[in-house]
Amino acid sequence: MVSLLTKVLSAEYVKLWEYPIDKIYKDMKSEEQNVILDSITEGVFTVDLEWRITSFNRAAEEITGILRQQAIGQQCKNILRANVCETACALRSTIETGTPIINKPVHIIDIAGRQKAISISTALLRDEEGKVIGGVETFRDVSLIEELRKEIDHNYTYEDIISRNHRMQNLFDIMPNIAESSATVLIVGESGTGKELFAKAIHNLGPRSNKPFIAVNSAALPDTLLESELFGYKAGAFTDARKDKPGRFALAEGGTIFLDEIGDITSALQARLLRVLQERTYEPLGSVSSVKADVRVIAATNKDLGKLVTEGNFRQDLYYRINVVKLELPPLRDKKEDIPLLTDHIISRFNLLHNKNIGGVTEEVLSILLMYDFPGNVRELENIIEHCFVLCQGEIIEACHLPSNLHAQPAIGYSAGSKTAALRETEKVLITQALQRNNGNRAATARDLGVHKSTLFRKIKSLGIKA
Repeated sequence: MVSLLTKVLSAEYVKLWEYPIDKIYKDMKSEEQNVILDSITEGVFTVDLEWRITSFNRAAEEITGILRQQAIGQQCKNILRANVCETACALRSTIETGTPIINKPVHIIDIAGRQKAISISTALLRDEEGKVIGGVETFRDVSLIEELRKEIDHNYTYEDIISRNHRMQNLFDIMPNIAESSATVLIVGESGTGKELFAKAIHNLGPRSNKPFIAVNSAALPDTLLESELFGYKAGAFTDARKDKPGRFALAEGGTIFLDEIGDITSALQARLLRVLQERTYEPLGSVSSVKADVRVIAATNKDLGKLVTEGNFRQDLYYRINVVKLELPPLRDKKEDIPLLTDHIISRFNLLHNKNIGGVTEEVLSILLMYDFPGNVRELENIIEHCFVLCQGEIIEACHLPSNLHAQPAIGYSAGSKTAALRETEKVLITQALQRNNGNRAATARDLGVHKSTLFRKIKSLGIKA
């Protein structure tokens, strides 16, 4: 009997609240009930159909600061004072729909008036005949977890960019100086590495942040359309031009224009861009006068512009004009230590978008992701996680939820039931990559990973990593 009630009170077995709880209570003395309820580390309270609290355990007292005798008989909204009580009460939703809610994050106000982050789960209470007689809510204090998450965000995020990779951290360090200047910036990196995110960060941190940020994908339009998109046109410039149309440079006036995939534009348009950068003026199509351009230019490419210059496919003078400040973004395969951090961040974002509460991925899934080279970089990782969200109906993403092309991907060191092996091999991959980044320098690797040298040496030996 005690074992069953303990399971009933556990968030992992929340569906067991369908068990006729009154029968359990009839077979037990009130003292036994209180002992078991008070042994649970999560806060637990029950309500009747008029939302009056009928039980309130010790953990609930500790989290809210309200004594049991003060809570019993009160309406739950007056005790928890949660941010969802009036508009989206989880317990009300469960009682009305019969659907339990698992680990929903909310904030309450404790007895001292302090806001506190908690995670709540709800379920129905039924009598022996299956009639609903009320509801139960379990909740746990996640304030520490929230503080740790904020600390991680503070240390490893920059605007919307997330990374603990040393090369990315070096870029974070110089970003404020780049943002404050008016110099033209060239961002180089493979597709999906976050070039536009960096461009937005530079804009948002600089003195032009209150002006427009206009992005143009140079590869998405043919040259003739791209020219009119960039510089606009006057009425009568061509057959269908019945009225003036401002170009992207005009729309970005005072702000920033982001020219993505600049390596794909033709030589004719390269010449017009060169004039804008040199003279800060341009002419809309069909115009007989020049227009001044007070716009900061940030360009990006996934191509080797130096090689294109050598081959004669990109103007050397334009290359020098846009290559004033150059940022090189590493691909995801070269910073796999970011995969767990990025995966957690993407899952949190998709939980909000899809109204789900997925807690993370299994060790096997993480192992598979760490072995994958991600030709599509962070964008591909986002697509993979979104695919998993469509298929995952539980609280954890498993290997069966991954796209089919990853099903054949080996999970490093993973065998069924062997979580320890998976974690060891994951650790081995991250340490090996850090050693490669630091050319085998163990002291630099230890600093990179944020561990003591002796800890790193012990790990290298125990994991069998070759120098």
